[in-house]
Amino acid sequence: MAKQKDKDKAAGGTIALNKRARHEYHIDSRHEAGIALQGWELKALRAGRINFTDSYAVVLGRELFLVGTSIPPLIQASSHVIAEDRRTRKLLLHRAEIDTLMGFVERKGYTLVPTAMYWKGNKVKVEIGVARGKQEHDKRASEKEREWKVDKQRVMRAHNRMG
Repeated sequence: MAKQKDKDKAAGGTIALNKRARHEYHIDSRHEAGIALQGWELKALRAGRINFTDSYAVVLGRELFLVGTSIPPLIQASSHVIAEDRRTRKLLLHRAEIDTLMGFVERKGYTLVPTAMYWKGNKVKVEIGVARGKQEHDKRASEKEREWKVDKQRVMRAHNRMG
């Protein structure tokens, strides 16, 4: 029973979150996309070696690509892998989904930002957020709101201990 739980945890876990995207952008909707990777990249992802804080998705032609994501190769694999860790990777979506994302970007001026990368079964999925940039005062307001939630939890916890 315990082995099955460990397998499920490894198969469905989060690889990385892009916290900077949530700070820099208002994310209106999220879309799940597959990603075309090479074998050494999968091994590096299993080891947790990824950085996509400066990455974004772009529509070229009628295809979607992830630009600026860094997946450095493992030392064990680097002896036989000549790799670009920041290469452009193809995202796998249905044509209709790509068309809707292209409409958001071209007509409404949105940006496509990766917010998370995770395992779904034995496949790697990327969560793409359709986002608008935040102004400085929006960032401060969201910071105050986050701090207020923490303070509120602290007060509630203290109140529950007394009562």
